[in-house]
Amino acid sequence: MKVLVIAQLTFREGLRKKLVWGVLLLSLLFVVLYIWGFHLFVQDWREMEARRAARGVPPGTYEIFASAMVLLGLWTVNFLSGVMTIFASVGTIASEIDAGTLQAIVPKPIRRWEIVLGKYLGFAGMLALYIVAMVAAVVLTARFVGDYMPPNVVQGTLLIVLVMLILLSLTVFGSTFLSTVTNGVVVFMLYGLAITGGLVEQIGTALDNDVLIRIGVISSIVVPSDSMWRLASYLLQPRLAVNFLGPNPFGTTTPPSAFAVQYAVAYAFALLLAAILVFRKRDL
Repeated sequence: MKVLVIAQLTFREGLRKKLVWGVLLLSLLFVVLYIWGFHLFVQDWREMEARRAARGVPPGTYEIFASAMVLLGLWTVNFLSGVMTIFASVGTIASEIDAGTLQAIVPKPIRRWEIVLGKYLGFAGMLALYIVAMVAAVVLTARFVGDYMPPNVVQGTLLIVLVMLILLSLTVFGSTFLSTVTNGVVVFMLYGLAITGGLVEQIGTALDNDVLIRIGVISSIVVPSDSMWRLASYLLQPRLAVNFLGPNPFGTTTPPSAFAVQYAVAYAFALLLAAILVFRKRDL
């Protein structure tokens, strides 16, 4: 099938980009530092518990703080995958139109929708593998270094993949009618808007401020990427940790509903469909 051939070529092309290798190297550095940091945390915790025991103080709840370490690591994975998604696929259509590559491809017996879908699947496959590998690194560090296993790892990973698909759909859609630079700036600003809106919503929840909560909800409608991360963070923490930490920059005490997940899936699909329709009428 032509779509799968284009997806395979896109996958290989993505791996050849210097930016992708740069992010991979930074991700490797993050993993090394994360393992070291988790080791230091466990070491300090044991020393603190020994001092508490010597004073006759009851032991603390290790699960809460280990969960916070995992949450911080997975938030970083979610952020890095978002940045990698935007800048790996930012010129997926626009740059090839500018270079004249598509002028040689489109006249052949390849439909335009096959080009868009193939490129989308190629990047989605590459980025999904990256997310799974990074989540595995964080979870395995927690398991073998910290002797802690977060709950609902599979569901949380799938939601982080959904965040990536939302941003990928948005980027591919923008690439069909915006220049590469403009598309990168617009999508990255929208990504930042979603993160800021999520933070504003958490502040509103902590202060019981309906206006701030409403601002966060509106931002999650415009770009639902951060709301999916909030749900992932809620599922990846034990309830004890959620109640102890409360609303915070990395998590939430009021997770999005099942309808929010359905909306996010429909959002990604609708933008991909819009990209196909716009590209069909795009002048090459």
